[in-house]
Amino acid sequence: MSLAPRWWRLEMEAPPELEESLLWKLPSLGIRRVAIQFSPEQPSSHQLVAWLPEADWPEPERRRLAEELERLTEPFAMVLPPLGWQLQDEEDWSLSWKRHWQPDPVGERLLILPAWLEPPQEHAGRDLIRIDPGSAFGTGSHPTTRLCLEALERLAPIDQRVADLGCGSGILGLGALRLGARCVAAADTDPLAVRATGSNGELNGYPVVPGGPLQVVEGSAQELAGLLAEDGPADLLLCNILAPVIAELAGHFHTLLAPGGVGLLSGLLVDQAEELCRQLAAHGWSADLVASQGVWGLVQIQWCRAVIPGDVA
Repeated sequence: MSLAPRWWRLEMEAPPELEESLLWKLPSLGIRRVAIQFSPEQPSSHQLVAWLPEADWPEPERRRLAEELERLTEPFAMVLPPLGWQLQDEEDWSLSWKRHWQPDPVGERLLILPAWLEPPQEHAGRDLIRIDPGSAFGTGSHPTTRLCLEALERLAPIDQRVADLGCGSGILGLGALRLGARCVAAADTDPLAVRATGSNGELNGYPVVPGGPLQVVEGSAQELAGLLAEDGPADLLLCNILAPVIAELAGHFHTLLAPGGVGLLSGLLVDQAEELCRQLAAHGWSADLVASQGVWGLVQIQWCRAVIPGDVA
Protein backbone atom coordinates (compact mmCIF):
# COMPACT_ATOMS: atom_id res chain seq x y z
CA MET A 1 0.00 0.00 0.00
CA SER A 2 1.43 3.36 -0.99
CA LEU A 3 1.84 6.03 1.65
CA ALA A 4 -0.13 9.26 1.33
CA PRO A 5 2.00 12.11 -0.02
CA ARG A 6 3.38 14.61 2.41
CA TRP A 7 4.16 18.32 2.08
CA TRP A 8 7.01 20.52 3.13
CA ARG A 9 5.72 23.57 4.98
CA LEU A 10 8.13 26.45 4.41
CA GLU A 11 8.02 29.42 6.78
CA MET A 12 10.08 32.60 6.79
CA GLU A 13 9.76 36.19 7.86
CA ALA A 14 8.66 38.38 4.94
CA PRO A 15 10.34 41.79 5.28
CA PRO A 16 8.47 44.54 3.45
CA GLU A 17 11.34 45.05 0.99
CA LEU A 18 11.16 41.41 -0.11
CA GLU A 19 7.48 40.52 0.13
CA GLU A 20 6.42 41.45 -3.40
CA SER A 21 9.54 39.84 -4.89
CA LEU A 22 8.87 36.63 -2.96
CA LEU A 23 5.26 36.51 -4.13
CA TRP A 24 6.48 36.91 -7.70
CA LYS A 25 9.44 34.51 -7.48
CA LEU A 26 7.87 31.50 -5.77
CA PRO A 27 5.12 30.92 -8.39
CA SER A 28 7.75 31.28 -11.14
CA LEU A 29 9.52 28.32 -9.48
CA GLY A 30 6.33 26.23 -9.48
CA ILE A 31 5.39 27.00 -5.86
CA ARG A 32 1.80 28.27 -5.96
CA ARG A 33 0.50 27.31 -2.53
CA VAL A 34 1.72 30.47 -0.86
CA ALA A 35 0.25 32.66 1.86
CA ILE A 36 1.32 35.75 3.74
CA GLN A 37 0.28 35.44 7.37
CA PHE A 38 -0.43 38.65 9.21
CA SER A 39 -2.89 40.09 11.66
CA PRO A 40 -4.71 43.36 11.00
CA GLU A 41 -3.74 44.24 14.59
CA GLN A 42 -0.04 43.87 13.67
CA PRO A 43 0.08 44.94 10.01
CA SER A 44 3.87 45.41 9.94
CA SER A 45 4.66 41.79 10.92
CA HIS A 46 4.32 39.42 7.95
CA GLN A 47 5.21 35.74 7.72
CA LEU A 48 5.45 33.88 4.42
CA VAL A 49 4.12 30.32 4.43
CA ALA A 50 4.36 27.95 1.45
CA TRP A 51 3.60 24.27 0.86
CA LEU A 52 5.76 22.11 -1.45
CA PRO A 53 5.25 18.41 -2.32
CA GLU A 54 7.85 16.37 -0.42
CA ALA A 55 8.60 14.17 -3.44
CA ASP A 56 9.47 17.17 -5.63
CA TRP A 57 11.65 18.98 -3.12
CA PRO A 58 14.46 16.78 -1.77
CA GLU A 59 17.24 18.43 0.21
CA PRO A 60 19.36 19.52 -2.83
CA GLU A 61 16.32 21.22 -4.37
CA ARG A 62 15.53 23.00 -1.12
CA ARG A 63 19.13 24.24 -0.99
CA ARG A 64 18.81 25.58 -4.54
CA LEU A 65 15.57 27.29 -3.61
CA ALA A 66 17.32 29.09 -0.75
CA GLU A 67 20.01 30.25 -3.20
CA GLU A 68 17.36 31.57 -5.61
CA LEU A 69 15.63 33.48 -2.83
CA GLU A 70 18.95 34.85 -1.56
CA ARG A 71 19.41 36.61 -4.91
CA LEU A 72 16.26 38.63 -4.23
CA THR A 73 18.01 40.36 -1.33
CA GLU A 74 20.85 41.81 -3.42
CA PRO A 75 19.09 45.06 -4.50
CA PHE A 76 18.33 45.79 -0.84
CA ALA A 77 21.74 44.86 0.65
CA MET A 78 20.07 42.65 3.23
CA VAL A 79 20.30 39.06 4.44
CA LEU A 80 17.61 36.51 3.62
CA PRO A 81 15.69 35.56 6.77
CA PRO A 82 16.11 31.92 7.87
CA LEU A 83 13.95 29.34 6.09
CA GLY A 84 12.07 26.92 8.35
CA TRP A 85 11.02 23.51 6.97
CA GLN A 86 8.46 21.14 8.49
CA LEU A 87 6.85 18.02 7.01
CA GLN A 88 3.06 17.97 6.99
CA ASP A 89 0.56 15.24 6.09
CA GLU A 90 -1.56 15.47 2.94
CA GLU A 91 -4.85 15.90 4.76
CA ASP A 92 -3.52 18.78 6.87
CA TRP A 93 -1.97 21.20 4.41
CA SER A 94 -5.09 22.66 2.80
CA LEU A 95 -6.82 23.32 6.12
CA SER A 96 -3.59 24.75 7.49
CA TRP A 97 -3.29 27.02 4.44
CA LYS A 98 -6.84 28.32 4.89
CA ARG A 99 -6.25 29.11 8.56
CA HIS A 100 -3.79 31.82 7.50
CA TRP A 101 -6.52 33.94 5.94
CA GLN A 102 -8.84 36.20 7.90
CA PRO A 103 -11.37 38.89 6.98
CA ASP A 104 -9.30 42.00 6.38
CA PRO A 105 -10.80 45.52 6.53
CA VAL A 106 -9.14 48.13 4.30
CA GLY A 107 -9.85 51.83 4.61
CA GLU A 108 -13.33 52.83 5.75
CA ARG A 109 -15.44 50.89 3.26
CA LEU A 110 -13.81 47.70 1.97
CA LEU A 111 -13.47 44.20 3.43
CA ILE A 112 -11.27 41.60 1.76
CA LEU A 113 -12.85 38.24 2.47
CA PRO A 114 -11.40 34.79 1.67
CA ALA A 115 -13.89 32.97 -0.54
CA TRP A 116 -14.74 30.26 2.01
CA LEU A 117 -15.58 32.63 4.91
CA GLU A 118 -18.79 34.44 5.81
CA PRO A 119 -18.55 38.17 6.54
CA PRO A 120 -18.21 38.79 10.29
CA GLN A 121 -20.93 40.82 11.97
CA GLU A 122 -18.48 43.45 13.20
CA HIS A 123 -17.79 44.41 9.57
CA ALA A 124 -21.41 44.45 8.43
CA GLY A 125 -22.00 47.27 5.98
CA ARG A 126 -18.56 47.14 4.36
CA ASP A 127 -18.26 46.44 0.64
CA LEU A 128 -16.94 42.88 0.20
CA ILE A 129 -14.13 41.85 -2.12
CA ARG A 130 -14.16 38.05 -2.14
CA ILE A 131 -10.78 36.58 -3.07
CA ASP A 132 -9.54 33.05 -3.59
CA PRO A 133 -5.99 33.59 -2.29
CA GLY A 134 -2.90 31.93 -3.63
CA SER A 135 -3.62 31.80 -7.36
CA ALA A 136 -2.04 35.15 -8.20
CA PHE A 137 -0.39 38.11 -6.52
CA GLY A 138 -2.84 40.44 -4.84
CA THR A 139 -4.58 39.34 -1.64
CA GLY A 140 -4.69 42.75 0.03
CA SER A 141 -2.04 41.93 2.61
CA HIS A 142 0.79 43.68 0.80
CA PRO A 143 1.25 47.42 1.50
CA THR A 144 1.28 48.27 -2.22
CA THR A 145 -2.18 46.72 -2.68
CA ARG A 146 -3.54 48.44 0.42
CA LEU A 147 -2.14 51.80 -0.67
CA CYS A 148 -3.97 51.47 -3.99
CA LEU A 149 -7.26 50.40 -2.40
CA GLU A 150 -7.14 53.21 0.15
CA ALA A 151 -6.38 55.74 -2.61
CA LEU A 152 -9.26 54.34 -4.67
CA GLU A 153 -11.59 54.94 -1.75
CA ARG A 154 -10.39 58.55 -1.44
CA LEU A 155 -10.87 59.15 -5.17
CA ALA A 156 -14.37 57.57 -5.18
CA PRO A 157 -14.38 56.39 -8.84
CA ILE A 158 -18.15 56.75 -9.31
CA ASP A 159 -19.19 55.85 -12.89
CA GLN A 160 -15.55 55.88 -14.08
CA ARG A 161 -13.90 53.61 -16.60
CA VAL A 162 -10.87 51.95 -15.02
CA ALA A 163 -7.79 50.33 -16.58
CA ASP A 164 -5.84 47.85 -14.41
CA LEU A 165 -2.38 47.08 -15.83
CA GLY A 166 -0.78 44.04 -14.19
CA CYS A 167 -4.03 42.97 -12.56
CA GLY A 168 -2.74 39.92 -10.63
CA SER A 169 -5.72 38.53 -8.71
CA GLY A 170 -7.98 41.35 -9.96
CA ILE A 171 -8.34 42.78 -6.47
CA LEU A 172 -7.81 46.42 -7.46
CA GLY A 173 -10.31 46.33 -10.29
CA LEU A 174 -12.83 44.58 -8.05
CA GLY A 175 -12.24 47.25 -5.42
CA ALA A 176 -12.91 49.93 -8.03
CA LEU A 177 -16.18 48.24 -9.03
CA ARG A 178 -17.26 47.93 -5.40
CA LEU A 179 -16.54 51.67 -5.00
CA GLY A 180 -18.79 52.61 -7.91
CA ALA A 181 -16.70 52.33 -11.08
CA ARG A 182 -18.73 51.74 -14.24
CA CYS A 183 -16.37 49.16 -15.74
CA VAL A 184 -12.84 47.75 -15.48
CA ALA A 185 -10.52 46.64 -18.27
CA ALA A 186 -7.65 44.54 -16.90
CA ALA A 187 -4.52 42.91 -18.30
CA ASP A 188 -1.67 40.76 -17.05
CA THR A 189 1.17 38.97 -18.84
CA ASP A 190 0.68 35.90 -16.60
CA PRO A 191 -2.12 33.61 -17.86
CA LEU A 192 -2.64 32.38 -14.29
CA ALA A 193 -3.38 35.96 -13.24
CA VAL A 194 -5.86 36.34 -16.09
CA ARG A 195 -7.66 33.19 -14.93
CA ALA A 196 -7.53 34.32 -11.29
CA THR A 197 -9.04 37.70 -12.18
CA GLY A 198 -11.85 35.94 -14.04
CA SER A 199 -12.49 33.53 -11.16
CA ASN A 200 -12.43 36.28 -8.55
CA GLY A 201 -14.68 38.41 -10.74
CA GLU A 202 -17.24 35.61 -10.77
CA LEU A 203 -16.98 35.24 -6.99
CA ASN A 204 -17.95 38.91 -6.70
CA GLY A 205 -20.77 38.87 -9.21
CA TYR A 206 -18.74 40.31 -12.09
CA PRO A 207 -18.25 37.41 -14.53
CA VAL A 208 -16.09 38.15 -17.55
CA VAL A 209 -18.74 38.13 -20.29
CA PRO A 210 -19.16 40.29 -23.42
CA GLY A 211 -20.49 43.67 -22.37
CA GLY A 212 -19.94 42.95 -18.66
CA PRO A 213 -18.36 45.45 -16.26
CA LEU A 214 -15.15 43.37 -15.97
CA GLN A 215 -13.00 42.48 -18.97
CA VAL A 216 -9.54 40.91 -18.82
CA VAL A 217 -6.92 40.10 -21.43
CA GLU A 218 -3.54 38.37 -21.38
CA GLY A 219 -0.81 40.84 -22.29
CA SER A 220 0.63 44.20 -21.33
CA ALA A 221 -0.05 47.84 -22.20
CA GLN A 222 -0.72 47.30 -25.90
CA GLU A 223 -3.28 44.54 -25.28
CA LEU A 224 -4.94 46.62 -22.56
CA ALA A 225 -5.15 49.59 -24.95
CA GLY A 226 -6.83 47.27 -27.44
CA LEU A 227 -9.39 46.28 -24.80
CA LEU A 228 -10.11 50.00 -24.25
CA ALA A 229 -10.11 50.91 -27.93
CA GLU A 230 -13.87 51.08 -28.49
CA ASP A 231 -14.42 53.87 -25.92
CA GLY A 232 -10.88 55.27 -25.71
CA PRO A 233 -8.49 55.64 -22.76
CA ALA A 234 -9.79 55.21 -19.21
CA ASP A 235 -10.59 57.77 -16.52
CA LEU A 236 -8.46 55.95 -13.95
CA LEU A 237 -5.31 53.83 -14.38
CA LEU A 238 -4.18 51.31 -11.75
CA CYS A 239 -0.70 49.85 -11.98
CA ASN A 240 0.76 47.87 -9.07
CA ILE A 241 4.03 46.68 -10.60
CA LEU A 242 7.69 47.03 -9.63
CA ALA A 243 9.22 50.47 -10.29
CA PRO A 244 11.56 49.43 -13.17
CA VAL A 245 8.60 47.90 -15.02
CA ILE A 246 6.49 51.03 -14.46
CA ALA A 247 9.33 53.07 -15.97
CA GLU A 248 9.43 50.78 -19.03
CA LEU A 249 5.67 51.05 -19.51
CA ALA A 250 5.40 54.82 -18.95
CA GLY A 251 5.60 55.56 -22.67
CA HIS A 252 2.33 53.65 -23.17
CA PHE A 253 0.32 55.32 -20.43
CA HIS A 254 -1.11 57.95 -22.81
CA THR A 255 -2.90 55.12 -24.64
CA LEU A 256 -4.46 53.90 -21.38
CA LEU A 257 -5.33 57.09 -19.47
CA ALA A 258 -7.40 59.95 -20.89
CA PRO A 259 -6.41 63.62 -20.52
CA GLY A 260 -7.81 64.73 -17.19
CA GLY A 261 -7.63 61.19 -15.83
CA VAL A 262 -5.70 60.02 -12.78
CA GLY A 263 -3.22 57.15 -12.46
CA LEU A 264 -2.31 55.31 -9.25
CA LEU A 265 1.09 53.62 -9.45
CA SER A 266 2.32 51.37 -6.67
CA GLY A 267 4.79 48.50 -6.30
CA LEU A 268 7.64 50.97 -5.75
CA LEU A 269 9.87 51.77 -2.82
CA VAL A 270 9.71 55.28 -1.39
CA ASP A 271 13.37 55.84 -2.26
CA GLN A 272 12.62 54.93 -5.90
CA ALA A 273 9.86 57.53 -6.19
CA GLU A 274 11.96 60.59 -7.04
CA GLU A 275 13.69 58.93 -10.00
CA LEU A 276 10.44 57.33 -11.18
CA CYS A 277 8.65 60.70 -11.07
CA ARG A 278 11.45 62.19 -13.17
CA GLN A 279 11.08 59.42 -15.74
CA LEU A 280 7.30 59.89 -15.82
CA ALA A 281 7.70 63.64 -16.29
CA ALA A 282 9.80 62.94 -19.39
CA HIS A 283 6.72 61.25 -20.87
CA GLY A 284 4.44 64.19 -20.10
CA TRP A 285 3.06 63.20 -16.71
CA SER A 286 2.81 65.22 -13.54
CA ALA A 287 3.82 62.67 -10.88
CA ASP A 288 3.88 62.93 -7.09
CA LEU A 289 4.45 60.57 -4.19
CA VAL A 290 1.10 60.91 -2.40
CA ALA A 291 1.11 58.10 0.18
CA SER A 292 3.43 55.57 1.79
CA GLN A 293 3.35 52.62 4.13
CA GLY A 294 6.69 51.59 5.56
CA VAL A 295 9.20 51.44 2.71
CA TRP A 296 6.49 51.28 0.00
CA GLY A 297 5.06 54.29 -1.82
CA LEU A 298 2.16 55.29 -4.06
CA VAL A 299 2.65 57.74 -6.94
CA GLN A 300 -0.27 59.60 -8.49
CA ILE A 301 -0.02 60.83 -12.06
CA GLN A 302 -1.97 63.20 -14.29
CA TRP A 303 -1.44 64.27 -17.87
CA CYS A 304 0.27 67.67 -17.89
CA ARG A 305 1.11 68.09 -21.60
CA ALA A 306 0.70 66.37 -24.93
CA VAL A 307 3.05 63.44 -25.39
CA ILE A 308 5.26 63.84 -28.43
CA PRO A 309 6.61 60.56 -29.82
CA GLY A 310 10.32 60.33 -29.13
CA ASP A 311 10.18 63.22 -26.63
CA VAL A 312 11.87 61.34 -23.80
CA ALA A 313 14.71 62.66 -21.66
